[in-house]
Amino acid sequence: MATILSVSGSPSPTSRTARLLRHLDGRLADQGHRVVPFDVRTLPADALLGADFGHPAIVAARRLFEEADGVVIGTPVYKAAYSGLLKSLLDLLPQYALAGKTVLPLATGGSTAHVLAIDYALRPVLSSMGAAHIVQGWFVLDKHITVAEDGVSVAVDPASREALEQVVDQFSAALGSAASGSRLSAVAA
Repeated sequence: MATILSVSGSPSPTSRTARLLRHLDGRLADQGHRVVPFDVRTLPADALLGADFGHPAIVAARRLFEEADGVVIGTPVYKAAYSGLLKSLLDLLPQYALAGKTVLPLATGGSTAHVLAIDYALRPVLSSMGAAHIVQGWFVLDKHITVAEDGVSVAVDPASREALEQVVDQFSAALGSAASGSRLSAVAA
Protein backbone atom coordinates (compact mmCIF):
# COMPACT_ATOMS: atom_id res chain seq x y z
CA MET A 1 0.00 0.00 0.00
CA ALA A 2 1.29 3.47 0.88
CA THR A 3 4.26 4.77 2.84
CA ILE A 4 3.06 7.06 5.64
CA LEU A 5 5.24 9.47 7.57
CA SER A 6 3.80 9.88 11.06
CA VAL A 7 5.13 13.16 12.47
CA SER A 8 4.90 14.17 16.12
CA GLY A 9 5.44 17.89 16.65
CA SER A 10 5.52 17.62 20.43
CA PRO A 11 8.62 18.79 22.30
CA SER A 12 7.88 16.47 25.23
CA PRO A 13 9.46 13.02 25.57
CA THR A 14 6.36 11.87 27.47
CA SER A 15 3.95 13.39 25.00
CA ARG A 16 0.38 12.16 24.76
CA THR A 17 0.43 13.41 21.16
CA ALA A 18 3.35 11.15 20.20
CA ARG A 19 1.87 8.20 22.05
CA LEU A 20 -1.47 8.70 20.32
CA LEU A 21 0.29 8.81 16.95
CA ARG A 22 2.21 5.61 17.66
CA HIS A 23 -1.12 3.98 18.62
CA LEU A 24 -2.67 5.11 15.32
CA ASP A 25 0.46 3.97 13.44
CA GLY A 26 -0.48 0.44 14.48
CA ARG A 27 -3.95 0.81 12.99
CA LEU A 28 -2.50 2.08 9.71
CA ALA A 29 0.10 -0.71 9.62
CA ASP A 30 -2.68 -3.25 10.20
CA GLN A 31 -4.34 -1.84 7.07
CA GLY A 32 -1.23 -2.71 5.06
CA HIS A 33 0.59 0.62 5.06
CA ARG A 34 4.28 1.08 5.77
CA VAL A 35 4.44 3.59 8.62
CA VAL A 36 7.56 5.60 9.44
CA PRO A 37 7.34 7.28 12.87
CA PHE A 38 9.17 10.58 13.22
CA ASP A 39 9.47 12.71 16.37
CA VAL A 40 10.57 16.24 15.47
CA ARG A 41 12.02 16.64 18.97
CA THR A 42 14.82 14.22 18.01
CA LEU A 43 16.26 16.75 15.55
CA PRO A 44 19.16 18.86 16.83
CA ALA A 45 17.90 22.12 18.31
CA ASP A 46 20.79 24.11 16.81
CA ALA A 47 19.85 22.88 13.31
CA LEU A 48 16.16 23.73 13.80
CA LEU A 49 16.59 27.10 15.47
CA GLY A 50 19.57 28.10 13.34
CA ALA A 51 17.72 27.19 10.12
CA ASP A 52 20.60 24.95 9.05
CA PHE A 53 19.12 23.61 5.81
CA GLY A 54 22.28 21.59 5.09
CA HIS A 55 22.49 19.83 8.46
CA PRO A 56 22.45 16.05 7.86
CA ALA A 57 19.49 15.55 10.21
CA ILE A 58 17.44 18.21 8.38
CA VAL A 59 18.39 16.72 5.00
CA ALA A 60 17.31 13.29 6.28
CA ALA A 61 13.99 14.75 7.51
CA ARG A 62 13.35 16.30 4.09
CA ARG A 63 14.03 12.92 2.51
CA LEU A 64 11.42 11.29 4.78
CA PHE A 65 8.83 13.75 3.50
CA GLU A 66 9.89 13.17 -0.12
CA GLU A 67 9.53 9.40 0.20
CA ALA A 68 6.10 9.47 1.87
CA ASP A 69 2.83 9.01 0.02
CA GLY A 70 0.89 10.33 2.98
CA VAL A 71 1.72 12.29 6.11
CA VAL A 72 0.05 12.29 9.51
CA ILE A 73 0.92 15.51 11.36
CA GLY A 74 0.25 15.43 15.10
CA THR A 75 0.75 18.38 17.41
CA PRO A 76 -0.19 19.53 20.86
CA VAL A 77 -2.02 22.84 20.83
CA TYR A 78 -0.34 25.69 22.70
CA LYS A 79 -1.92 29.15 22.80
CA ALA A 80 -4.46 28.20 20.10
CA ALA A 81 -1.79 27.10 17.59
CA TYR A 82 0.36 24.13 16.66
CA SER A 83 3.71 23.72 18.40
CA GLY A 84 6.66 25.98 17.70
CA LEU A 85 8.79 22.87 17.27
CA LEU A 86 6.58 21.71 14.39
CA LYS A 87 6.68 25.23 12.91
CA SER A 88 10.49 25.18 13.01
CA LEU A 89 10.56 21.96 10.98
CA LEU A 90 7.91 23.06 8.48
CA ASP A 91 9.92 26.25 7.87
CA LEU A 92 12.95 24.16 6.86
CA LEU A 93 11.08 22.02 4.35
CA PRO A 94 10.81 23.02 0.69
CA GLN A 95 7.81 25.23 -0.16
CA TYR A 96 5.97 22.34 -1.82
CA ALA A 97 7.18 19.50 0.41
CA LEU A 98 3.63 18.11 0.61
CA ALA A 99 2.87 18.30 -3.12
CA GLY A 100 0.98 15.22 -4.26
CA LYS A 101 0.57 13.93 -0.71
CA THR A 102 -2.49 13.10 1.35
CA VAL A 103 -2.26 14.66 4.81
CA LEU A 104 -4.09 13.95 8.07
CA PRO A 105 -3.78 16.74 10.68
CA LEU A 106 -4.30 15.71 14.32
CA ALA A 107 -4.09 17.79 17.48
CA THR A 108 -4.29 17.23 21.21
CA GLY A 109 -5.00 19.74 23.93
CA GLY A 110 -6.44 20.40 27.33
CA SER A 111 -9.58 22.25 26.30
CA THR A 112 -12.16 22.18 23.53
CA ALA A 113 -11.40 25.90 23.15
CA HIS A 114 -8.45 24.75 21.00
CA VAL A 115 -10.43 22.56 18.61
CA LEU A 116 -10.28 25.10 15.76
CA ALA A 117 -6.47 25.22 15.81
CA ILE A 118 -6.41 22.51 13.14
CA ASP A 119 -8.57 24.43 10.68
CA TYR A 120 -7.38 27.97 11.40
CA ALA A 121 -3.69 27.46 12.20
CA LEU A 122 -2.42 24.15 10.82
CA ARG A 123 -4.53 23.49 7.70
CA PRO A 124 -3.54 26.75 5.92
CA VAL A 125 0.17 25.96 6.33
CA LEU A 126 -0.28 22.40 5.06
CA SER A 127 -2.26 23.73 2.12
CA SER A 128 0.41 26.32 1.29
CA MET A 129 2.93 23.48 1.19
CA GLY A 130 1.03 21.93 -1.71
CA ALA A 131 -0.77 19.02 -0.04
CA ALA A 132 -2.86 17.28 -2.70
CA HIS A 133 -5.56 16.33 -0.22
CA ILE A 134 -5.93 17.29 3.43
CA VAL A 135 -8.49 14.97 4.96
CA GLN A 136 -10.69 15.92 7.88
CA GLY A 137 -8.49 16.53 10.90
CA TRP A 138 -9.28 15.59 14.44
CA PHE A 139 -8.73 17.08 17.90
CA VAL A 140 -8.46 14.83 20.97
CA LEU A 141 -8.69 16.12 24.52
CA ASP A 142 -5.69 15.18 26.66
CA LYS A 143 -8.02 13.68 29.25
CA HIS A 144 -9.29 11.23 26.59
CA ILE A 145 -5.80 9.72 26.19
CA THR A 146 -4.76 7.41 29.00
CA VAL A 147 -1.20 6.15 29.10
CA ALA A 148 -0.90 2.55 30.34
CA GLU A 149 1.41 1.53 33.16
CA ASP A 150 4.00 0.35 30.62
CA GLY A 151 4.42 4.05 29.71
CA VAL A 152 4.03 3.29 26.01
CA SER A 153 0.60 2.01 25.07
CA VAL A 154 -2.47 4.21 25.29
CA ALA A 155 -6.18 3.85 25.58
CA VAL A 156 -8.46 6.38 23.94
CA ASP A 157 -11.71 7.23 25.68
CA PRO A 158 -14.75 5.84 23.84
CA ALA A 159 -15.99 9.43 23.41
CA SER A 160 -13.06 10.11 21.07
CA ARG A 161 -12.01 6.66 19.87
CA GLU A 162 -14.78 5.94 17.37
CA ALA A 163 -14.54 9.31 15.62
CA LEU A 164 -10.73 9.19 15.63
CA GLU A 165 -10.69 5.71 14.09
CA GLN A 166 -13.15 6.88 11.43
CA VAL A 167 -10.89 9.82 10.51
CA VAL A 168 -7.84 7.53 10.33
CA ASP A 169 -9.76 5.05 8.16
CA GLN A 170 -10.84 7.87 5.82
CA PHE A 171 -7.19 8.93 5.53
CA SER A 172 -6.23 5.34 4.71
CA ALA A 173 -8.96 5.13 2.07
CA ALA A 174 -7.88 8.46 0.57
CA LEU A 175 -4.34 7.12 0.28
CA GLY A 176 -5.69 4.09 -1.56
CA SER A 177 -7.66 6.33 -3.93
CA ALA A 178 -4.64 8.57 -4.56
CA ALA A 179 -2.44 5.56 -5.31
CA SER A 180 -5.04 4.14 -7.70
CA GLY A 181 -5.37 7.51 -9.43
CA SER A 182 -1.62 7.86 -9.93
CA ARG A 183 -1.37 4.26 -11.23
CA LEU A 184 -4.19 4.99 -13.68
CA SER A 185 -2.47 8.20 -14.80
CA ALA A 186 0.78 6.32 -15.36
CA VAL A 187 -1.03 3.64 -17.40
CA ALA A 188 -2.82 6.27 -19.50
CA ALA A 189 0.48 8.04 -20.25
